[in-house]
Amino acid sequence: MGFGQGLSGLDAASQNLDVIGNNIANANTVGFKAATATFADIYATSRVGLGVKVASIDQRFTVGNITSTGGQYDLAIDGANGFFRLVDASGSISYSRNGQFGIDKNNNIVNAAGQQLTGYGPGGVGTAPIPLTLPTANIAPAATTSSGFTANLNANAAVIDPTATPFDPTNTATYTDSQPMTVYDSLGNSHQLTTYFAKRAGTGGPPATTSVYDVYYTLDGQAMAPTTATAATPPVWGGATQLTFDSSGRLTNTPPTVNLSFATPGGAGSPAAAMAITMDYTGTSQFGGDFKADFTPNGNTTGEFTNITFGKDGSIVANYSNGKTQSVGTVALANFNNVNGLQPIGDNNWSETSESGQAVLGQPGTNGLATLQGQAVEESNVNLSTELVNMIVAQRTYQANTNTIKTQDQVLQSLLAIQ
Repeated sequence: MGFGQGLSGLDAASQNLDVIGNNIANANTVGFKAATATFADIYATSRVGLGVKVASIDQRFTVGNITSTGGQYDLAIDGANGFFRLVDASGSISYSRNGQFGIDKNNNIVNAAGQQLTGYGPGGVGTAPIPLTLPTANIAPAATTSSGFTANLNANAAVIDPTATPFDPTNTATYTDSQPMTVYDSLGNSHQLTTYFAKRAGTGGPPATTSVYDVYYTLDGQAMAPTTATAATPPVWGGATQLTFDSSGRLTNTPPTVNLSFATPGGAGSPAAAMAITMDYTGTSQFGGDFKADFTPNGNTTGEFTNITFGKDGSIVANYSNGKTQSVGTVALANFNNVNGLQPIGDNNWSETSESGQAVLGQPGTNGLATLQGQAVEESNVNLSTELVNMIVAQRTYQANTNTIKTQDQVLQSLLAIQ
């Protein structure tokens, strides 16, 4: 027996204790991956070995627990395959599982070290990754150009004679039902478009086979004329269109649309573009029941950026004060053929090496990549109970190797005593 075996054992045990201690120290480090020391024996030309060495120190890339944080920009990689791709001010690229992100003064999505999260621009999945930046401008307004309008007009409503009772939007006795809705001009200003339905005498027969409603429109109380108004006697207020229904209560207009226009929706003080809106009455009926209307106008006023949400697929959606949303990019994930070939570089980051292979980028949830979970982070995968037991074993191993050195020393002392 020589001192070499014992010394190699001490060195290996010491390194193992270092690895275990580092694991324990990072038990609460977000995205940290525990490491394991692997040992190999040392042989000379004789059958007697020369001791032990640390063959490698490998990280365990198992998934840690996902914990909800409520942080608006926090992200967790929910699966084993994938790393966030980060870039610093010098252009150096690194990879991480730590999804604790925030924004800097320039609205870039960054980690605590100032490294920017990268991904794809809007509609650019599969292109070269870029640093992800949040929008700062308001979302532009969009004028209302169309609206679905599905209603049931009460078949039992009384007929209103337009000669005896001409339509007047200020007199409820001159129309059967009305429905207001909010629409927007090209500047994002809101206006109230009101649709009025006045039941008229049926046609066909006798008895009548077709029910008729005259339909009128106002914009902020002013007549909004259809582009194809029907003539009526006496002349009607602002012009009207007609909806007709068969004996089954189903709409017979073909096509079931009405085109409306208003030249100066904003007036002299807010010169918005002329409005042109197509009303689509598909699905409107006349059955025995109360009046009920559902409408779906497009368009929106301007909106301020409020926050973002992350989708499982990495999509980043900006939310605005007007209720609208807008895609502003997609987080990219990187994967490697050999994750144990990555080089740890601190700050919970790794760098690519020849052993790891080149990073393969993609959208979360595709090609075997993990998905993302917003407002959450991945905890360290260190198991404290296991590490404490490993520490006891490593400590005993260290003590045992000191005993082999002590025994060798005693043997040498005995040999010296023979003289």
